[in-house]
Amino acid sequence: MDLSKLLLNSASLALGGIMIVIVAYYMIRNDIMSFLSERKKIAIPENKATLLQLRLQAHERMIVFVDRINPSNLLLRLHQQGIEVSVLQVIAVNEIKTEFQHNIAQQLYVEATTWKVISKLKDDTIAMINGAVKNLATDAPGIELSKKVLHRMSEMEENPYELTIGLIKQDIHKLF
Repeated sequence: MDLSKLLLNSASLALGGIMIVIVAYYMIRNDIMSFLSERKKIAIPENKATLLQLRLQAHERMIVFVDRINPSNLLLRLHQQGIEVSVLQVIAVNEIKTEFQHNIAQQLYVEATTWKVISKLKDDTIAMINGAVKNLATDAPGIELSKKVLHRMSEMEENPYELTIGLIKQDIHKLF
């Protein structure tokens, strides 16, 4: 008999406890939900604003990169009085590779197709410099390399560096 009383008392206490938890939940449920929704509303714009800022900075850096590897800027910046073709070639190729490695993480924030175009432009620029050296003597003055590369650039119908910068600008306009 004591066992049945104990079970009955335990059951009534458990039922009472469950009822108290259910009532308390329904009383504070709306407060909890409104708190969580307000927190979400605040967090999302901050994250989006940060992401937008990072993406804009990445696009800016890619425009600077394309401008810096443009042979008309690159060779002018690297040219020194009396520099030989072979030395200018090595310096120019290393400069392009270093600039690219410095900006490699920007691919996270730039569209995949744009990144492929930028990467191909880098490879094409290196190939253009290396190709221009093939018909020049290794001890020729560096100005000959500059002339040859710039001559090739002038023969192109469209400037690939300007086209790439235009593509990057299009990506930026998609963000807004």
